Amino acid sequence: MAGIGKQAKVISQDQLRALLAWLKQRRNAERNRLVVLLSFKAGLRAKEISSLKWAMVLNANGGVGSHIHLTNDASKGESGRIIPLNSELRQLLVHHKSGLAVRADADGFVITSERSDSVSAQVIVNLFADWYERLGFVGCSSHSGRRTFITNAARRVSSVGGSLRDVQALAGHASLQTTARYIATDNQAQAKLVNLI
Repeated sequence: MAGIGKQAKVISQDQLRALLAWLKQRRNAERNRLVVLLSFKAGLRAKEISSLKWAMVLNANGGVGSHIHLTNDASKGESGRIIPLNSELRQLLVHHKSGLAVRADADGFVITSERSDSVSAQVIVNLFADWYERLGFVGCSSHSGRRTFITNAARRVSSVGGSLRDVQALAGHASLQTTARYIATDNQAQAKLVNLI
């Protein structure tokens, strides 16, 4: 297990809001917001964001469906999975698709650049590194969104009748131990918890 200092930091809600507000004023604002939400609201890795095709989010009628059907070849190893779409992320996908017209066919990539119909995982990694550096978010990386997603899901899963196995499935991890390494601890929650025992 990697040392805690080597893990990407979890982002607070205030930091996420600050990032999204800052991106709103920049070039490619909608595309960049979509990159962020795919990381923070679906828990996708940089490779998965760059490999995501419209076919993986469209339903049989050609509209944005209710799930991401992430294939193994778009993921890491055999970690393809079905991820229910967060409502904010789904709404942005619908809007983004409507603005693309020609390029939003099923075989096309969701995330593109001005010069290319696809981007590499390294481009996604570099985007996050640049954004965090400009905002002064020390210790954050392209993996911060995924780690934040997994941590937040783990903290809330019991409120919807689920378990850590559901978080594991959303993350696409073969082992619950791997999922557990992503979850940040919370000293305040621990203090409240021991007083419930």
